[in-house]
Amino acid sequence: MRILYVATDQRVPCFDGGGAHVSHVASGLAGLGHDVHVVAAPGHGEFPSGAVHWYGVGAPFGVSRLRLFCTPTVKRLAREIEPDVVVERYYNFGGEGVLAAQTTGAALALEVNAPVVDYPWSPKRILDRMLIIEPLRRWREWQCRASDLIVTPTAKVLPQWIPSERVLEIEWGADTTKFLPSIGGTPPYARRHDDLVVVFVGAFRAWHGAVHLVRAVRKLRERGFDDVAAVFIGDGPERRRTQQEAEGLERVTFLGRVSHDQMPNYLAAADVGIAPFDVLAHPPLSLAFYWSPLKIFEYMAAGLPVVTPDIPRLRRIYRDGEEGVSYDPHEPEGLADAIVQLRDGGVRRRLGVAGRDRVTKLFSWTKHCEKLAEAFGHIIERRRQ
Repeated sequence: MRILYVATDQRVPCFDGGGAHVSHVASGLAGLGHDVHVVAAPGHGEFPSGAVHWYGVGAPFGVSRLRLFCTPTVKRLAREIEPDVVVERYYNFGGEGVLAAQTTGAALALEVNAPVVDYPWSPKRILDRMLIIEPLRRWREWQCRASDLIVTPTAKVLPQWIPSERVLEIEWGADTTKFLPSIGGTPPYARRHDDLVVVFVGAFRAWHGAVHLVRAVRKLRERGFDDVAAVFIGDGPERRRTQQEAEGLERVTFLGRVSHDQMPNYLAAADVGIAPFDVLAHPPLSLAFYWSPLKIFEYMAAGLPVVTPDIPRLRRIYRDGEEGVSYDPHEPEGLADAIVQLRDGGVRRRLGVAGRDRVTKLFSWTKHCEKLAEAFGHIIERRRQ
């Protein structure tokens, strides 16, 4: 199968989940023997080596809303490659992959990782209505209608008129060959032997909830638990605020951005993976928790028990008390109490082993790509018929 993957607003290599997702899907499909061509913005360094064919095409001036201006280039590549299927990473202002698929007659899969429908009181929705003809809604719904398949973590972010047989609900995954419970060599950051090291990885958006972990560590210190240390990996708009909250706390470390290739070592050196999402801080999450959080899969692959708020969507990934611990986000001591449960090394090992086993069986990128390839085969066959 020849596949053209259009992700012009994602940088590869990268420091974020979107670019990592594109890289893993591309290499996973290539690893299954498919001829994979990817259009993505050049990132921090050279494109990954291997069987995937990479084309450095990004949105003009790095502005995602100008993605559609890449259409002539993407169409030209599509005519040269003659793909069986075009996969476009959905964006309201995108559509260049959709147009390329129509130009070549290829099957089209739309990869949706953000809401297609508007949440209540969305500024974009208000603007759309002011424009009378609602061009934004019409354009994104046109993308959906043109697609043979929509790939998404949850159908709750799609228009209700889309038939269920055209939707593949699928989680993201982890590279279980690289993220391992133990990796040789010197740990990439200092830690005391007897510390319980909890790690947060993220882009420090408000809804990532990093500040809640700092507050939980402070509460634990006040309760006499001096053995809890925290490591924060990543950068973003909430990092400064989070660091300010951490002032005066010893053994709370902010490491900044780390390349995805280095991440396995950083996780293997920790004891617990924390994902303290704050759904109230991001209005689109009122529709549904539509993410498939890369960090959780990678925590599990690294053998770390995970700690998250009790969010129904996350129960599809890990089970409370079996691979991790969930807590009530409305309970002020909830996150701190969850961490206390994992001070017991035996409990951590049991949950970590179970998490590694679960992500290997259900949520590896290989499993993800096998399901994708099967679905792509079906839509290609339907077009032929």
